[in-house]
Amino acid sequence: MDIVLPNFLEKRAHLSPTKIAIKTETSSLTFGQLFIRSKELAYKLASLRIRKGDYVSIYMENSLELVELIFALKNIGCITVLHNTRLTVDELAYQVEDARSKIIITDEEKSSLLQERWNNSFVYSFSAINNTMKYEEVPIQHEFNLSDTDTIMYTSGTTGFPKGVKQTYGNHYWSATASALNLGIREDDCWLIAVPLFHISGLSIIMRGVIYGMKVVLHTTKFDPVKVNRVIRSEKVTIISVVTTMLTKLVDELGDGSYPASFRCMLAGGGPVPLPMLERCYEKNIPVVQTYGMTETCSQIVTLSATDALSKIGSSGKALFPCQLKIVVDGVEQVPNSPGEIVVKGPNVTPGYLHRANFDDGWLYTGDIGYLDEEGFLYVLDRRSDLIISGGENIYPAEIEGVLQAHPDVVDAGVTGVENEKWGEVPNAFVVLKSGAKTTQEDIMNFLYDRLAKYKLPKRIMFVETLPRNATNKLQRRKLKDLLPQNEAN
Repeated sequence: MDIVLPNFLEKRAHLSPTKIAIKTETSSLTFGQLFIRSKELAYKLASLRIRKGDYVSIYMENSLELVELIFALKNIGCITVLHNTRLTVDELAYQVEDARSKIIITDEEKSSLLQERWNNSFVYSFSAINNTMKYEEVPIQHEFNLSDTDTIMYTSGTTGFPKGVKQTYGNHYWSATASALNLGIREDDCWLIAVPLFHISGLSIIMRGVIYGMKVVLHTTKFDPVKVNRVIRSEKVTIISVVTTMLTKLVDELGDGSYPASFRCMLAGGGPVPLPMLERCYEKNIPVVQTYGMTETCSQIVTLSATDALSKIGSSGKALFPCQLKIVVDGVEQVPNSPGEIVVKGPNVTPGYLHRANFDDGWLYTGDIGYLDEEGFLYVLDRRSDLIISGGENIYPAEIEGVLQAHPDVVDAGVTGVENEKWGEVPNAFVVLKSGAKTTQEDIMNFLYDRLAKYKLPKRIMFVETLPRNATNKLQRRKLKDLLPQNEAN
């Protein structure tokens, strides 16, 4: 039997009409105002013949307008396709055509670029819709069927072409619920978004805000640790979602300072936080809650509490209620401490990919490699596609990166496999040093000798100014080979 719930924002606007829903650097909206504006925008979109069930592509940066648009499309019952704004026009075209979107909505400054590829009746700027379109009455969706697809996000496409991940209303609802059951909800909670809304890490916070009735602070510019630390204090932020590079910059910028007592935690995803950073945070009384999730799980599905952070170093935690987790090799579930593919199941897990068959039994094979200890704590070793097999030995780049990042002069590190005639593949490391550091390759190797097995040692260390990261600062290992000399990259 299908489960139906009231329109999330409409219900929240009825319950908490005067409470601040979202605040940017320049303005803010209450839940009541956000619903009214999203409803008015829905009527303007209707004049473009947008109707329930249509796919609508969005190619926009973080903004209050983007939030209004996301909920306006829900009011109509459209499927919202969110695109990474770092995509080239050709990459965007593949996704738009694969989704069979009816129109693209973009920022004013991007509209002319996209109109060179498509015509004016397919590409619309938000401002053009909001300022010039007339109202056309369209039925507002007062209820959501939790099994209906709400949003589409495309995977990064580490192998082959990207796939559109279907995220249902139920996926979003249960993701928010699972997070609340784990972290709890406080009346004064305020979540800061310093990541893009076109990624699940950002969108999931917007959804939590509406479902919880929680104030969300949205940053509309590039991540700035000075600005973030200032806003954590001034807006009494209680939670922020980060990856390790963001956490490092925030703690470095904080210096000898501290966060207010109201600050609850750094929710850290995108890979395990290195031990030295956890220890620094512990000394500064900064709670770090490590987590594991992906687009297909509508954000976190496994989370490690701050109280277990030091006793379970490297773990992402346990599967959230009501999610399930197992480790599988060739279809066989593994015993504790045996590596294999991480397989997950739960009401927050996508039913499948766009224009492809849904999963038969609800289990998602993540492509990630990890193991469970005797107590059921998950340790993520690496992406299966990033695994280095050298002389028959499995080498996990994330493990080497974690050790490299423990060096006091290393700001960032990435590891990838490079073809080798003798061993098949060997690890190569790319390191970003602190400004002014005089550390040599020999210094780094001496640091690694006592901390890694010999077969895991990088065969070369290259110093670079920056590493390829996506919009949420997650390392893109497949692009590391682009940093190699041309004659070695192939």
